[in-house]
Amino acid sequence: MTAQLSALFFDVDDTLFSTTEFVARARDKAVEAMLDRGLLGDKDVILAELAAVVLEFGSNDTQHYNRLLQRLPKRSLRGTNPSLLVHAGVMAYHETKWQELHIPEETSSLLASLLRVEGLELGVITSGLAHKQMEKILRLGLDRFVRPDLLFITDQVGIAKSNPELYRRACDRAGASPEHSMHVGDHPLNDIIPAQTAGLTTVWHRGVGKYDALREQMNPTYRISCLSELRQLLVEDFQLPLD
Repeated sequence: MTAQLSALFFDVDDTLFSTTEFVARARDKAVEAMLDRGLLGDKDVILAELAAVVLEFGSNDTQHYNRLLQRLPKRSLRGTNPSLLVHAGVMAYHETKWQELHIPEETSSLLASLLRVEGLELGVITSGLAHKQMEKILRLGLDRFVRPDLLFITDQVGIAKSNPELYRRACDRAGASPEHSMHVGDHPLNDIIPAQTAGLTTVWHRGVGKYDALREQMNPTYRISCLSELRQLLVEDFQLPLD
């Protein structure tokens, strides 16, 4: 008997969009801009220090570049204006964001096909600050494919992705039972295990392999390495008419 699917939810970062790869390029451009404005030092060493800052203070910290300059040897800043360097880095990061924040054709094609499936509700469940994630959703154009009231950002709803209740509420909002709903994400502990606990069908998207070390801690319904594989299983196992 073919399984019925009434709601399909997606994680954003490293699922619909390769955030890890984008961030690496944006930080690279930021450090290049700072070096171009007089910062002294080896680019790779500075990038490694920046990565350490982000790891220690979190990706939502607003002082990454200030903290970076505080940690570099004083000789690296000789003859410079630290504020100028920080703003050069921030501007280069955001310029990269404006240029590169777009979903791949493979992803937009799949979402467009899913949008045309009668009786299937599409939503997003993502972790992070509301203003940052909503800007990302808008720049990627994801809002054109999902119901606005099915955009769940943890900061906005006050429930972490590790909490199965978030997935239950998403299903309830979509008017779908968990057993007729699916969640696709890359994080074993935040996407797969809680969604499965809530009763959803789960699809682990390996993405860039960021969480390979945690793969044995979960048992998703499906495992994929790219979204074209998701298209295939939706057609074969759920009989969705995807053109």
